[in-house]
Amino acid sequence: MCQTSPTQTSTMRLAPRRSVFAQGEAEALAYKWILSERYGYDVGETAIHRWVHEHWRGFLRQRWLEHLQGYTFWIELDHDDFGLLLREFQDSQLINEILWRLRNGWENLDVLNWALDEDFDMDEVVEMLEMLNINGRRLECQFANRLAQAG
Repeated sequence: MCQTSPTQTSTMRLAPRRSVFAQGEAEALAYKWILSERYGYDVGETAIHRWVHEHWRGFLRQRWLEHLQGYTFWIELDHDDFGLLLREFQDSQLINEILWRLRNGWENLDVLNWALDEDFDMDEVVEMLEMLNINGRRLECQFANRLAQAG
């Protein structure tokens, strides 16, 4: 059974619980509406697929970081990851630098190269990246085809 600390449990209760897919769908529909207004006609499924292609990964990464920081509990993401940064890295100055880079689309290799260039403790950087496990946290967009068929 998963054990949570009292602080983690109270943080989970205070944080809003949301769905990545529902929020992503709302964003894609808003994007479709904006493009349709711009062009003067319903651009339909093209806009949905364009949003998924251009924005889904960045959108998901931002939600994942909110989840790790304990700001929003995204129900599709690993429940044990919620607030991970508060629990594991609260005394680290390096984590903020890494998070800034992840927020801006950097991948693990980019972070590793940066850390090497800056002469950071690579054991600490690797430990953080392994714990964050960014490549294991990707979700495929599940609403694009449904929205395209409905539209």
